[in-house]
Amino acid sequence: MASSLTCAGVVWALLSFLCAVASCVGFFMPYWLLGSQMDKPVSFGTFRRCSYPVRDEVRQTTVMLEQCGRYASFQGIPSLEWRICTVVTGVGCGLLLLVALTALMGCCISDLISRTIGRVAGGIQFVGALLIGSGCALYPLGWDSEEVRQTCSNSSNQFELGSCEIGWAYYCTGAGALAAMLVCTWLACFAGKKQKQYPY
Repeated sequence: MASSLTCAGVVWALLSFLCAVASCVGFFMPYWLLGSQMDKPVSFGTFRRCSYPVRDEVRQTTVMLEQCGRYASFQGIPSLEWRICTVVTGVGCGLLLLVALTALMGCCISDLISRTIGRVAGGIQFVGALLIGSGCALYPLGWDSEEVRQTCSNSSNQFELGSCEIGWAYYCTGAGALAAMLVCTWLACFAGKKQKQYPY
């Protein structure tokens, strides 16, 4: 099986895949922000939530339904900042995944990744990681929404957690993007083999 990647390119392909998986898993999981409401643990992602209050018509009370799910609609996401964060981070994760899968194919297919293609892929990774980083930076702007305030003892505000804490998925998403931006982008410059010059 012929490869179009150098040794640095193989490391780039594997690291790109790990960074993309870390960012995508972190983005999809609803554990970016952790708190509690009605003595039940509650967690938020950008477009998902675990544990939410529902009205029990039989007992005429509000109870916490302990399950995870997406918001019913895009407009149902608690704040405009989280909606923007969802789109920006999702596009960034898609770009990282696209480059990672292309890089992995370069391990098996000859003449797929040249030096120029590798550098372009590195540029795409940089943009994807920058988008994810922007999404992570936007996320705290939504902490002043009513849903988050109820979960964080009514003491949260933009960039103020109140009684809540940042969850592992936020760190996972950010770390994947940071590694992609700093390491993968650099390795991509050395990933492709020089193209053979064919005399015509």
